Amino acid sequence: MIVTSAVRHAAAGSAAVLFVLPVPAATASPVTSAPTVASAAAFREPTPPVRQYVDPARLNRKGTQVQPLPGAPGVPEVSALSWVVADASSGEVLAARNAHRKLPPASTLKALFALTALPYQEPSAQHTVADSELTGIGDGSSLVGVKEGYTYKVSDLWNGVFLSSGNDAVHVLAAMNGGWESMSRRMQEKARSLGAMDTHVVSPDGYDAPGQVSSAYDLAVFGRTGLQDPAFTKYCSTAYADFPAGSWSYGIANTNRLLTGADGVARYPGLIGIKNGYTSNAGNTLISAARRGDRTLVVSVMNPQGGGGLAVYEEARDLLDWGFAAAGRVQPVGSLLPVRTKAAGSAARAVSVTREGPAGRDGRAAGAAPRAGSEPAGTAAAAGGDARVAAPSGASAGLPLALVGSACAAALALWALRRRAARRAG
Repeated sequence: MIVTSAVRHAAAGSAAVLFVLPVPAATASPVTSAPTVASAAAFREPTPPVRQYVDPARLNRKGTQVQPLPGAPGVPEVSALSWVVADASSGEVLAARNAHRKLPPASTLKALFALTALPYQEPSAQHTVADSELTGIGDGSSLVGVKEGYTYKVSDLWNGVFLSSGNDAVHVLAAMNGGWESMSRRMQEKARSLGAMDTHVVSPDGYDAPGQVSSAYDLAVFGRTGLQDPAFTKYCSTAYADFPAGSWSYGIANTNRLLTGADGVARYPGLIGIKNGYTSNAGNTLISAARRGDRTLVVSVMNPQGGGGLAVYEEARDLLDWGFAAAGRVQPVGSLLPVRTKAAGSAARAVSVTREGPAGRDGRAAGAAPRAGSEPAGTAAAAGGDARVAAPSGASAGLPLALVGSACAAALALWALRRRAARRAG
C-alpha cells in the first residue's frame, strides 16, 4: 500500500513536469534523414540562364548542319572533310560539317598541348636544354632550332611552339612537365574535361602516329578555351618574334598565313590566331579565331580536298565571313560547352584538385589532399543534410530525462512529508 502510494505520487509528478516541458524536435539517423527546406535552399546551385534548346545529337549527323532564319546568307561551299563555325563567347555552333568525324589533327593538336602545359612555368623562367630532351623527334618535323646546352626562357620556347610549330620546342616543354608519356596522359585528361571526346593523344606535338585523331568539333573547343587564357592568346596572335641562339638571335614568323599575309594569302582583318598544321597523313588543318565588333568567332577546318596547300586558309576565310554575316540569322546547331551533370561537376572538381600536373597552381604536388576545412560549401548537405539537424547534441537529448528524475525525487519527498505529518496527527 505504501509502495503503491509512492509510485502514484512519483507518476503524478513526472506527468506534471512532462506536460509543461516543450516537445523535443524529432531527430533521425543522419544516414536516412533528408535536409530541411532551409538547409537545402542554402546550398542549392543557382538556376542557370535560359538558353536556346540545342539538340546535341545534331552534330553527330553527316553532312552540313545549319538552321537558317529568314535573311540568312547561304553557307559557302568548301572542300574540307570537316569544319565548324562557332561563337567564341557563347560556345554556340552556328554551322558545321561532319563535326565529329575523327581525323588526324597534325600540329593543331599543339593547341591542346598548350592548354595542358602553359600554366606550370613562368614565362621568364629559364631552362638549359639537355640532349635527352631532343630525342625522339619525328623525321621531317617542323623545328624552330632548339639546341642542346643552350639556355632559353620559357616564353622563347612557347614562341617556338606557336610561331614555328617547332616539335623540338614541344619536346623540351614536355620534358619540363613530367615527360612525353605523362604529357600524353594529361592532354587526354584535359580533352575529356573540356568535353572533347573525339581526341586520342599519342604524340603531343601532333606528329602522325597510329590512332592519333581529333575532330573539327574538338579543335574548335581547344581554340575557344585557349582564348580565355591571356598567355595563350598572346602567343597564338604573335606574328613575328626573335628566337635566341646563344649570343645572337634570329627572326621567326608565324606560319599561319591569315595572320602574316605570307605566300600571297591576304591577312584576315581582326584575326587573333590560333594554330595551323600539316602532315602528309592529315593534310592541312587550321584553327582560326577573329574578332569583329563585339563578336568573336572560332573556325576549325580539317583537310581540304581541293585548291592546293593554301586552300585551308581561303576556306577558313570564307567560313569566318559567313559566320559574321550570319550572326543573329541562324539558330545554333550545337554547343562547344561540355554537357555536365551534377555528379560530373563534382568529379571534375575532384580531378582539378588531384590532377593539376607536376605541381598544382598553388604549388602543391599532384594528388595532394585538399587543405583541412577547404571543402566547398554544401558538401555536408549533399552527404546527408545539415549536420545540426541530423545529429542533436547529447546535452539537449538528455535534458528531459534529467528533469523526469528530478520530478520523481520531488514527488517521493512530498509523499514522505505527508506520511510523517499523518503519524504526528494520529
